[in-house]
Amino acid sequence: MKQITIVSGKGGTGKTSLLASLAALAKDQAVLVDADVDAPNLALVADPEQIFHQSFTASEKAFVHPERCQQCLACVDACRFDAISLRLDYPYIHTIKCEGCGLCAYLCMIGAIAMEPHNSGFLSASKTRWKSHLYHGKLLPGGENSGKMVTTLREKAERYAHENGIELILIDGAPGIGCPVIASLTGCDLALIVTEPTLSGQHDLERIWKLASHLQVETWVIINKTDLSPENTESIRMFCRERDLPLIAEIPFDEDVVRSMVVGLSIYEFNPYGVFAGQVETIWNGIKTLFNKDRHVAL
Repeated sequence: MKQITIVSGKGGTGKTSLLASLAALAKDQAVLVDADVDAPNLALVADPEQIFHQSFTASEKAFVHPERCQQCLACVDACRFDAISLRLDYPYIHTIKCEGCGLCAYLCMIGAIAMEPHNSGFLSASKTRWKSHLYHGKLLPGGENSGKMVTTLREKAERYAHENGIELILIDGAPGIGCPVIASLTGCDLALIVTEPTLSGQHDLERIWKLASHLQVETWVIINKTDLSPENTESIRMFCRERDLPLIAEIPFDEDVVRSMVVGLSIYEFNPYGVFAGQVETIWNGIKTLFNKDRHVAL
């Protein structure tokens, strides 16, 4: 089984648009994971039919049992996050402000405050119109453990792929280099870094490349909207040459990207003969060439 994660050091570079087009090509030969659990959007173009939906619990929050409280109020002043206030003379925990440190429960000698499991968000699995399964999640406002949620989604996707003989998992990573990105890159076989020819794009390309290198993940680079700045595009080419990074695709700005989003299709489905679609096929063929070196993988 092989896993490809599409990442970028910043948002808006075209990760999800690219993955949706690859998913349209792969059809039921791949399992999909949306690892951007703070703002998942792959489902917007996947036309998903939900299979299951469940709560995600990965942390604890403080909870007050008023019937036990003796109103000493030691917890109120002790909380450094200003998460405890008075309500009808009893301490009240503001769930979003609570960091789950447990200090208030430790100070409460009569057990009126307890640390209890807290629902951080939801996990879902859906069947897309491409006949592939999509695993995605959504953290609630203030929800914690985004990295753990991504890991849980990947485990579910791996289990389904193993049980159904599917040899490829495509992961849509979150922007940046934080916890969900680390969780989506760890243990994957290939990272496709999508960047754009801007100063911030170059800076964030270097950041995400360093992270992937630290995690010992093979890396390919894709430049999107290359014609926005020929000078910066050449600078990214030089960056790749100096580090022996494969630059596998250069995609010029294409208005079909916007048009496809308006009608809820991947770019490849919207115009399979366009410039963007042609580059997607090049990337897909590169993936097949790489993975078909392994006899057990035939895409």
